[in-house]
Amino acid sequence: MHFIDQARITIRAGRGGDGIVSFRREKYVPAGGPSGGDGGKGGHIILKADSNLQTLLDFKYKRVILGEDGQRGGPNKCTGASGKDVWIKVPCGTEVRDCSTGVILGDLTQDGQELIAAFGGRGGLGNAHFLSNRNRAPEKFTEGREGEEWILQLELKLLAEVGIIGLPNAGKSTLISVLSSARPKIADYPFTTLIPNLGVVRRPTGDGTVFADIPGLISGAAQGAGLGHDFLRHIERTKLLIHLVDASASNPVEDLRVVEHELESYGHGLTDRPRILVLNKKELLDENELLNLINVLTQASRSKLLLISAAMSKGLAELLEEVWKKLEI
Repeated sequence: MHFIDQARITIRAGRGGDGIVSFRREKYVPAGGPSGGDGGKGGHIILKADSNLQTLLDFKYKRVILGEDGQRGGPNKCTGASGKDVWIKVPCGTEVRDCSTGVILGDLTQDGQELIAAFGGRGGLGNAHFLSNRNRAPEKFTEGREGEEWILQLELKLLAEVGIIGLPNAGKSTLISVLSSARPKIADYPFTTLIPNLGVVRRPTGDGTVFADIPGLISGAAQGAGLGHDFLRHIERTKLLIHLVDASASNPVEDLRVVEHELESYGHGLTDRPRILVLNKKELLDENELLNLINVLTQASRSKLLLISAAMSKGLAELLEEVWKKLEI
């Protein structure tokens, strides 16, 4: 399944039906009078969050969505049938934005949450509405109104409590694979992860917490470089970030600064988000090199540093203990 987290669609709600001009012509009913009915209203277009969906793939092939028009009125003051509403299912976490103004129309984060994205047009009035003492046989009616039309930008932001960030090949996919049942692609070259991966990690209480492995960031990601820019939005909803640093990298301190700088450049309050700094692949350094690196990183980050080996499943219990502690604050 392709992971599509952005889509642009055009929606147009149904047009209201026209009113009509009609007069009663029945035997034994003298001066029957006007009896033109009103038109039916046009159908709305409604977005609904569905927890069973994980991607906006459907909108890659269907980009224009039309509502059903209302029917014109009938004689004997019969109102025309209203157009049926069109329901569009989107993944939970979908943000709906008007392309012309940039205004956010809605943020569908709960399963079953609904948003009327375009209202159907009102039906026209039949001539029965224009009967008066001065005009006993009106021939006036009104046409139905057009439904609303919008060009919408849909953006999916994953609903994960914990985001795992870092430079490419820092071991993010390996970490989420050993913490959960997620099975992302893992290889010894950069940019192995091309889409965010989700995994559920069980707490000691038995509840599940969603972790997200975000594709690797590089310098300039916030301005559009590399793959990370497309997926930075997915950590906007997280409560906690795990910043993974590769102990075997040529300059781990610079790697730390690059990611921190990209978080600051992207904004959206990411620098204020609680973070856990984790040094991965500790098994690749000898004891002296590891101690020196710990001192340097601790001074550079001014925060507590955890040591793990995701590949060898070492230090994970201490990491999860720190995660649960931070989430409870």
